[in-house]
Amino acid sequence: MQITTHTIRNTQVAELSSEDVLIKTAEDGAQLLADLYYQGFDLIIMQAKQLTESFFDLKSGLAGEVLQKCSNFRIRLTIIGDFNNITSKSLRDFTFESNKGKSVNFVGSIGEAMERV
Repeated sequence: MQITTHTIRNTQVAELSSEDVLIKTAEDGAQLLADLYYQGFDLIIMQAKQLTESFFDLKSGLAGEVLQKCSNFRIRLTIIGDFNNITSKSLRDFTFESNKGKSVNFVGSIGEAMERV
């Protein structure tokens, strides 16, 4: 994993680059968030492909656990991917509602992620 650091409007942003799945379990998510939090980051930007597929199956509970850790650490998360053709109504509603706030966002590009900082 490679971390590209950005500072935007006094916000420390960690852009994660990796071809590997970085979060497979709730423990992976908690460890990654803790590591980045203690490095001083306020926002993490990662690709959807860096999350296990079960993250996007809301019934698995993984997304809820990871996002709860974000809340606990007071760290924001932006996930980049193609979320336009989501077939699951619950996931579509979840991404829509998440994008109304700033804590967790689902966007289509790094440019869009940077605009939301």
